[in-house]
Amino acid sequence: MALFIRQDEQKTEFQNQLAAELQARAKERAKLADRPDGVDDSQYINGTKKTTSLAWVWAIIIIVTVGIAIWLMALSIEHS
Repeated sequence: MALFIRQDEQKTEFQNQLAAELQARAKERAKLADRPDGVDDSQYINGTKKTTSLAWVWAIIIIVTVGIAIWLMALSIEHS
């Protein structure tokens, strides 16, 4: 057999206050969720430069430099 609890009991004032606080916090968090990066406006991007058309050249230079460094390390390990 199961025990039945009276469902018609009123909430206490503290419970009502706590529920209202939690609802307010949930509404604030929901507003912040609309901005995934947390930024209100785009003023932070003013004064920055656009990537130039030569960015791919820099990427190739970095890749080649890393490749040469790895190759030289491999050569020095072989001759050791």
